[in-house]
Amino acid sequence: MVVLWVMSAVGLLVVAPLVVGLATYVIRPALECARYADDILEHGLGIAAAVEPVPVLVNTRELVAEVTTNAVAYVGALRRLVAKS
Repeated sequence: MVVLWVMSAVGLLVVAPLVVGLATYVIRPALECARYADDILEHGLGIAAAVEPVPVLVNTRELVAEVTTNAVAYVGALRRLVAKS
């Protein structure tokens, strides 16, 4: 019976604090990783929102080319009208 009490005391006074101490070495970095992951998610969503309009730039480029073509044709027509006068 004495051996049982001694082993229980060793378990409570030595093993339990050792397990809790080792658990803090694992839990603290895990919580830090979770904070970093939240930060990455927040900034990743911000970047995604910032680059969302980029595909529309293709349409803008096509429209600018069309306007440029029409403007060149208009200026050419004006030059022909002015040259005839």
